[in-house]
Amino acid sequence: MKKIPLFFIVLVCMLAGQLKAADDFLPRSRWIGSEHSQSTPNTWLCFRKTIELPSVPGEMIANIAVDSKYWLWINGELVVFEGGLKRGPAPGATYYDRVDMAPYLKKGNNVIALLVWHFGKNGFSHVNSGTAALLFSARASGVTIVSDKNWQCSVYQAYQNTEAPFPNYRLSESNIRFDARKELAGWNQPSFGGKLGPAIEIGFPNEMPFGKLVPRPIPMWKDSGLREYPEVVKNETGDTIRCRLPYNCQITPYLHVKAPAGLKIGMLTDNYTGGSANNVRAEYITREGEQNYESFGWMNGHEMLYVIPAEVEVLGLKYRETGYNADIKGTFTCDDAFFTELWKRSARTLYITMRDNYMDCPDRERAQWWGDEVNELGEAFYALDPRGWQLAVKGIYELMNWQRPDGIIASPVPSANWCKELPLQMLASVGWYGFYTQAFYSGDYSFVPHIYEGMKKYLHEVWEVDAQGFPIPRPGDWNWGDWGTDVDLEVLTTCWYYLALKAEKEFALYLYKQNDANRVDEMMKRIAAAFDNRYWTGTAYRSRSYKGETDDRSQAMAVVSGLAPVGRYKALLKVFKKEYHASPYMEKYIMEALFVMGEPNFALERMRSRYTKMMAYPYTTLFEGWGIGAEGFGGGTINHAWSGGPLTILSQKLCGIEPLKPGFKHFRVAPQLGMLNEASAVVPTLYGDIRVDIKKQDRIVNIHVIVPPGTTAVVVLPAGKEKVLPPGSYILP
Repeated sequence: MKKIPLFFIVLVCMLAGQLKAADDFLPRSRWIGSEHSQSTPNTWLCFRKTIELPSVPGEMIANIAVDSKYWLWINGELVVFEGGLKRGPAPGATYYDRVDMAPYLKKGNNVIALLVWHFGKNGFSHVNSGTAALLFSARASGVTIVSDKNWQCSVYQAYQNTEAPFPNYRLSESNIRFDARKELAGWNQPSFGGKLGPAIEIGFPNEMPFGKLVPRPIPMWKDSGLREYPEVVKNETGDTIRCRLPYNCQITPYLHVKAPAGLKIGMLTDNYTGGSANNVRAEYITREGEQNYESFGWMNGHEMLYVIPAEVEVLGLKYRETGYNADIKGTFTCDDAFFTELWKRSARTLYITMRDNYMDCPDRERAQWWGDEVNELGEAFYALDPRGWQLAVKGIYELMNWQRPDGIIASPVPSANWCKELPLQMLASVGWYGFYTQAFYSGDYSFVPHIYEGMKKYLHEVWEVDAQGFPIPRPGDWNWGDWGTDVDLEVLTTCWYYLALKAEKEFALYLYKQNDANRVDEMMKRIAAAFDNRYWTGTAYRSRSYKGETDDRSQAMAVVSGLAPVGRYKALLKVFKKEYHASPYMEKYIMEALFVMGEPNFALERMRSRYTKMMAYPYTTLFEGWGIGAEGFGGGTINHAWSGGPLTILSQKLCGIEPLKPGFKHFRVAPQLGMLNEASAVVPTLYGDIRVDIKKQDRIVNIHVIVPPGTTAVVVLPAGKEKVLPPGSYILP
C-alpha cells in the first residue's frame, strides 16, 4: 500500500491544534521592532543578527512571525522569498513559519538578516495588529537564537509610498516605491561594514497585540527564481516596454538598468485596473550608474509593463513567479479542443486565485469569499496534488474561528474592514459542497470535531424553520444568491439548507452523535416530503412570492440536492434549454444537474454556448461574469475563482471519476461522453494518480482505467453493468 505523504500528516497535525498557543518560541524571545516606526502603514524594517556556531547542527528550526511579510537571508543567501501569512487565523491571532536554517549555516560567524514588510492596514484578507515587528526563535544542541534588544533594526527609508492612485480599500497591500538613492547597499550581506540601529522589545510571544501564535498550515511558496520574459516589446513612443508572461501568474518584476539619479520607472501589469478598481503597482527611483532591483510586492497579469524614461538604458528585465506550492497534476483532454482548453483555463484560474488564502480574484480583492472557495476546493481535488488541498482546511478553520458570538458566520475572513453574512454562501460553505466535500474527497476529517458545534449552532440557532420544517429565508447582511437577474431566493435557500443538513448528518455519524444524526435526518425527510407540493408549478420549481422569469439556478439545485424526483427531469430539461440567468458561479450547478439527469449532450452544448464568448479572448484565465468590465458582474475581473466549474464537471461527471469512500480509497468511474468520442483524465490522490481513458467508436465504448495501489474502483460499463477492480491497469469491456 502506498504510504500517505509525510507532509500531509504534518499539516493535518498542525491544523488540528491551530488555536492552542504555540510553545515553539523560547521564553526569552521577544517581539522586536524600531523606535522610529511601529504603526506606519507600508513600513519596511531591516533586521540583522550575527551568531557564532562551534559546529553546524544537523537541523535548526527557526520559528518566525511577523506582521505582515518577510524575506530571510542567511550568510548572504536568500533562504525565504516572502515568508509569513496574512494575519488572522482567529481574532487577535498571528501565523508563524518554521524554517530549517541548518543547510545555510557554517562553523563560526553567521549573519541572519530579515526584511520585514508591515502592511499597516486592514484588508479583505488581513487584520492589522497595528505594530511592525518580528518574533524569532531557534534552537539546536547547545545553541539558541532569540529576537531581543541585542538585534539590530532600522527602518529602510528607501521604501516609500507612491502618490495617488492608491490600491482600492479591499487590499491591505500598498503600492511600493523604492528610492535607490537611499539604498542601504549590502545590509543583508556578511561583508556589510555599516550598522543598523538598535532593536526595541515590544512584547512577549502569545500576547497582544499579536495574540496567539499559530503554525503555518500550508507550504512555503513555490519560487521559480528570476526568469527571462518570453517576449519583450516596446510601444511606439518607446516609453513603455510590454513584457509578455507565459500565462496569468503571480510575479515580482526585476530590472537591470543604467541611469542618472532621480528618474522614476513605473511597474504594473495589464491587470492593474482588473475588476474595475485600482490594484497594486510599483515605482523605482534611480540612483547614478548601473543598478538592479526587484520589487517584492507580487502582482498578477498576462503582461508586465515597465514605464521607463528616455534617459534610462535598459540592460535587462526579468520576472520571478511565486505561488502556492502545489502542482497542477490533474489533466483532462478530449477530441474537442474547446473543452480541453476550457479545462486548462479553469485550472489556471484555480491556481492564480490561491496564495495566503483562496481568493475570489488576485487583483481587486484577494479575498476569501466562501461562494468562490466552495467551487475552488472542489476543483482542487481534480487539478492539484495533495498539497493544494490544505488551503481549504486553513480557510475552514478561519471561517469558524471568526464565528460571531450569536452563531453567525460571515465572509470574507480574516477581515476587519468588511465582513458580512451572505446566508446562501454560508450555507454552501458548511454544507455538502463545502466542508463535507473537503473531508470526504481528501479523507481528512481532522477538522470536523473542531467545527462541528459551530456548524450546528449556525444551522439550528441562527436559522429557524417554519411549521412545515422549511428554512425561513433570512436577509443576513446581504441576501445574495448570485449575480444576474431572476434569482428565486426562497427555493435556493431551501436547497442549500437541505444540503447543509446532509453534511451535518454525515459529520454527526462520523463523531458518533447518533441523536444529532437522527434529528437532522427527520428534518431532511420533512423537507423532501413537502418540497414538490410547495414549489412545483407543473413546469418548474418556483416560490409563491417570486415573480421573475423561471430561475435556472433553482431548478439545478433541486436536482443536485436530490429534492427533485426523476419524474421531473423531462420538464426541467425544457427549462434549462430556455432559461439562461446564472452567472458562472451558479452555472457550475446547472452543468452538474444536467449530468445527474443523464443529459450529457445538452450539458456540453450549454457549456459551450455559455463559455464561447469568454473563450474567444486571448487570456489564460476565466472571468467573473460572461464578459469583461460592464459586460461582467461585480466589476468584471478576468481571473475569477468561481468560473472554473467546468474543470470539476468534465473530470467528475463526463469522465465519471468520483470517490465512494473517503480520499478515493474506493472510487467510481461512470463516464458520460455525450457527443464526444474520446476523453481522458488524470485525478491525483494520496495513493497515486487515477487515470481514465475513454474511447467510443461505432457505439462500442472502451475504458482504460489505472487503479492506484491501495484503492479499488467500480467501473460502470455502457450497459449499466458494474465491474469492481483492484489495483492495476485494465481495458474494459
